Amino acid sequence: MEWREHITSNREILGGKPIIKGTRLSVEFLLGLFANGWSEEKVLKNYPTLKKDDILALFAYAQNSVKDDLLISLKS
Repeated sequence: MEWREHITSNREILGGKPIIKGTRLSVEFLLGLFANGWSEEKVLKNYPTLKKDDILALFAYAQNSVKDDLLISLKS
């Protein structure tokens, strides 16, 4: 999955947050929906401009973003 075909950033849209191309839906917002239990079906139904490949790109982007650069301490 080449997420760059689906995700972009523009300072003029949502302050430069990564978004799905052709929308104002941020990666952060969409990941939040999934984190809150939304299914792929529910997301696609509620945001009909999205395609399955956009969702795959969303997760590919998130995986790539945390691959080497972000470590969250799991110590309590």
